[in-house]
Amino acid sequence: MSEIKTLEIPKWGLSMEEGTIAQWLIQEGTQFSKGQEICEIETTKIVNVLEAPFDGLLRKIIAKDGDTLVVGGVIAICADAQVSDAEVEAFAQSLGGTPAVTENKAVAAVPEKLAVAQAETKVQAAPQQNSVGNGSKAVAQGGYSIPTVLQGYQQSDDIFATPHALKLAEKHNVNLSQITGSGRKGRISVQDVQAAVQAAGGSWPDVRHQASTKAAKSKADDSYVLATPVARRLAKQWGINLHDCRASGSRGRVCKEDVEAVYQRENPIQAQHAEHAHPTESAKFTTVAMNGMRKAIASRLQAAKRNAPHFRLTIDLNVESVQALRQQINSTVPQVKLSINDMLIKAAAAALIKVPQVNVQFDEENQQILQFEQADISVAVAIENGLITPIIKAANRKSLAQISNDMRDLATRAKTGKLAPDEFQGGSFSISNLGMLGIQQFDAIINPPQGAILALGAAEKRAVVENDEIVIRQMVTATLSCDHRVIDGALGAQFLSAFKQFVENPALILV
Repeated sequence: MSEIKTLEIPKWGLSMEEGTIAQWLIQEGTQFSKGQEICEIETTKIVNVLEAPFDGLLRKIIAKDGDTLVVGGVIAICADAQVSDAEVEAFAQSLGGTPAVTENKAVAAVPEKLAVAQAETKVQAAPQQNSVGNGSKAVAQGGYSIPTVLQGYQQSDDIFATPHALKLAEKHNVNLSQITGSGRKGRISVQDVQAAVQAAGGSWPDVRHQASTKAAKSKADDSYVLATPVARRLAKQWGINLHDCRASGSRGRVCKEDVEAVYQRENPIQAQHAEHAHPTESAKFTTVAMNGMRKAIASRLQAAKRNAPHFRLTIDLNVESVQALRQQINSTVPQVKLSINDMLIKAAAAALIKVPQVNVQFDEENQQILQFEQADISVAVAIENGLITPIIKAANRKSLAQISNDMRDLATRAKTGKLAPDEFQGGSFSISNLGMLGIQQFDAIINPPQGAILALGAAEKRAVVENDEIVIRQMVTATLSCDHRVIDGALGAQFLSAFKQFVENPALILV
């Protein structure tokens, strides 16, 4: 290798937008071969290993453990020994820092009326410092000057913004409905607010660089200072304000070394024991950094609750016939061990084909309903770091044995992080079963962009009335959560009725 090359965050799957460095498997100065494992990268659901795309020598690691970057972000520089360290450093500087996901992907769009106000400001002679557009006064506090056209904070479920952006908008009276976000699905970040305020003629301090300019012992709110999870955890543990740390990380982020430097400066004797430092005796909790999967779950389900108007329908199912069929198959068919869940997946698939209007996704961007020909059923599986939904594809066309084998294989690989992105992304319908944990009944949050999810409880003996007599039957309670934008109540009821028919007459799912 005679030239300088880079290692970048790859795109594993159509919906992948970012990746977090989980662990470097080689060190700077290591000679590697094409196909060698270089580092582990955590996506929203799994941890994948990045294999070297070429032979080379790792000269400089750009992204440290815990750093999150967008797809295509440079994580390391490679060059042979003939390339000098100065050339490598110059190349690193030319990159302008790693494209962390906390950085704006595009400057927030400014509404037309802001542009008009800005134009009017330009023609005014000698405007006062706190005047913006039409000579109107802006709110100025702590270096923040908000143009009048952006004033008027309002609480609304329709506003999609980061918690930090919401907090600052409320504090400085910013109307977020006037700002277009550059984040995923249009989410508004602090940087979007800053860009909009400045574009309209106001002022907003650059929070990315405040850490290096603040005096020691700052008391300012540091919750919106860009920092790695490790740095934030250490700062909280040691009582350090992130404003007091220089931001030497990628894109102006405070990293672990920056926090340790402040701790060492303020506590030279104790610094040597920092690695073994424990929370004070008064601490009653432990701060646990959210991993990529937990962040993805939080983001997706928060969006689902905010955007999808949920309604729920509940029905009781007599599962004695399906249990009897399962026992008969398991005892007579060699090498087949069906679970009740396998049978219920098959019944749900049959019901989706009978009521195809429930077998849908909602394309929110284009305001379209996507109705699928096959029942691709996502099944919730609990794993160590959260939850994942591997997909039984075309479940309506598969035998019970195939569904059972697929489910066992997918669940095993899900728990070891070996699923490919297309094995858990997508799906037309979801099932979540907590019956094995003794839960009698619950309702689940829809897995967007799907239109519905079925929550299944435990099978248990209950007293029911049949032919005016009280009898004991094995029953399961099923709850269907639907997105009212695409599924109406009567339609959801039709699906549950069909599902009940297939469960209580299981011979129908064998045809």
